[in-house]
Amino acid sequence: MAKCLKTGLIAKYHVPQLRWLWLLLVVVQLSPLQAAEEYRLGGGDTVTIQVYEQPDLSTVTRISQDDGTVTYPLLGVVALGGLTPAEAGQKIARLLKEGGYVKFPEVTVAVKEFVSQKIPVMGQVSKPGEYVLQGESRVVDLIAQAGGLKTDAADTIIVVKNENGKPVKHKIDLLRFYAGDMDQNIKVVEGDFILVPKMDTFYIHGEVKRPGSYRLERGMTAMQALSVGGGLTERGSLSGMKVTRLKADGKTEEVKVELTDHLKSNDVLYVKERLF
Repeated sequence: MAKCLKTGLIAKYHVPQLRWLWLLLVVVQLSPLQAAEEYRLGGGDTVTIQVYEQPDLSTVTRISQDDGTVTYPLLGVVALGGLTPAEAGQKIARLLKEGGYVKFPEVTVAVKEFVSQKIPVMGQVSKPGEYVLQGESRVVDLIAQAGGLKTDAADTIIVVKNENGKPVKHKIDLLRFYAGDMDQNIKVVEGDFILVPKMDTFYIHGEVKRPGSYRLERGMTAMQALSVGGGLTERGSLSGMKVTRLKADGKTEEVKVELTDHLKSNDVLYVKERLF
């Protein structure tokens, strides 16, 4: 099992729930999150300001929700909202030096509590809602905050980003992510929206042992669908199988299928009874 999880070769058509367990394991490995230079401070964030060899000037303070400022010893009100932690440290160091308080100040600013930046995570997650960005946050980090994926989640995640004033959809391919493609785990920032769609399904009826609806795996053939449905009954026939398929205009059509033909989302596969 461990080898399968490591290589991404999860049993696709019989135990798909293992892939969601695998994702949760990956989430654990990717935490804790690290504050990144790209994170922008905002109202409500609590920051730790430390000045080397100047303990009286080191403090923990909360950034104002109203104007993005903090009240700092000797300097008074200092605007930090919109700056990265590194930029905030540089600004305080410059002000201390210009004010003649410290000759060569070395200042570091770190976020102790992230509050200001949130993005919604909706769809097939355990706890949909808005979640706080914690430094450099990525898709899997937010999915983890939302309690992980439900068992009926799709194998793609939609991230909507604001690019040049327009919403742009990005599809995150979980199958490629399971196989080790970390490029699928893209960064998310304030203003993004994460949506986990529901899985695609197919239906199988007629002379099969376990008729019903099932997850449609990517690239699934009629033969694999029969396997998921438990195989043919004693009266079932492999000839004359048909699919009722939903067309783009909302109408349905009947299509004859062979064992190697691929199914589509919401297909209804019907297995006939043999004549003799």
